[in-house]
Amino acid sequence: MKNIFGWVLSDNRGGPWGSGGGGSGGSGGDDGGSGGGPRNPWGQGPRRRKPGGTGDVTSLDDFLKKSRAKWGGRFPPADGRPYWLYGLIAFLAIWVIFTSVHRIGPQERGVVTTLGHYSGTLTPGIGFSWPAPFGAVQKVDVENIRTIPIPENSGTENLILTGDQNVVDLAYQVRWNISDPRLFVFQIAEPEVTIREVAEAAMRAVVSRVTLDEAIGAGRAEIEQNVEQVMQQILNDYGAGVVIRGVAINQSVPPAAVNEAFLQVSAAQQQAQSDMNNARAYALQITARAQGDAAAFEKVFAEYKAAPEVTRRRMYYETMERILSRVDTTIVEAPGVTPYIALPEIQRRAQTPAPAQPQAQAEAAR
Repeated sequence: MKNIFGWVLSDNRGGPWGSGGGGSGGSGGDDGGSGGGPRNPWGQGPRRRKPGGTGDVTSLDDFLKKSRAKWGGRFPPADGRPYWLYGLIAFLAIWVIFTSVHRIGPQERGVVTTLGHYSGTLTPGIGFSWPAPFGAVQKVDVENIRTIPIPENSGTENLILTGDQNVVDLAYQVRWNISDPRLFVFQIAEPEVTIREVAEAAMRAVVSRVTLDEAIGAGRAEIEQNVEQVMQQILNDYGAGVVIRGVAINQSVPPAAVNEAFLQVSAAQQQAQSDMNNARAYALQITARAQGDAAAFEKVFAEYKAAPEVTRRRMYYETMERILSRVDTTIVEAPGVTPYIALPEIQRRAQTPAPAQPQAQAEAAR
């Protein structure tokens, strides 16, 4: 700092308030020359510097000469070149460094172009390219899973015609990421728009081959898989450089205009299915009973062949027991026994409570 500003302060060293240092002075001083007092400003002689010395700088030219001497005569230029030229060179050096050195993140790939043409792909780390505007690097995130909702605005109907000439309102999402950065950058101008349109076309093509019940019921998982396969095939044909990670149906319902009628039809179908299930259960019961009766008859017939008289009498007793248990009259033909006994009537009377006395009824009426 002293060397830089020395040339500004050097002229004040020989003023009337000199530093008071010793030296050969002129005539007319207060002390007559050298002494302890201040020098005479009009009698001070010119100061001399040692040749080749490194004393204080007295002017800007001396400062520049000394600077050139320290740098071996290379900088600042001694040949008269302008300083802005060296500034331009420094700017260009900085420009080259910042536009040709690139840091690629772990999830990124760098697509390098030279004069507008693809020249390579940079992997994670530090990569190099030609400086701008000759070269450029576009960073692409290849691991991020992107999601496209269809329809784009929630609450908007997305009506699709099914294979049985019905209409279903579908809302779904498509998940995808980048597999080839070069194809993704150069092959498709608007990737998200293209993927959205491919998803809509694939969904309509798949739903047109299924029924309404399958679209809103158990067939949704199969529809998602088929749509994913169709989309991947179409995008591969385009050379899009993307991978479809999945298709998820969030909503599959009839249109709002016919939703009430559809609910009624669905309820009627469920009732019909319930009636069919009940009929099948009853048929199974009858069949099982008939099979049981047939098996029992086969056993009785085998016993009948072994002992016909005993089997005939037992069958007679069993039959009469079933018949007489359903009638109110019992007739017993045997000597010394009353020919008619109203057993059921006696049983009913025993079970019926006796009527209340008239006096008790009168008191209850009061």
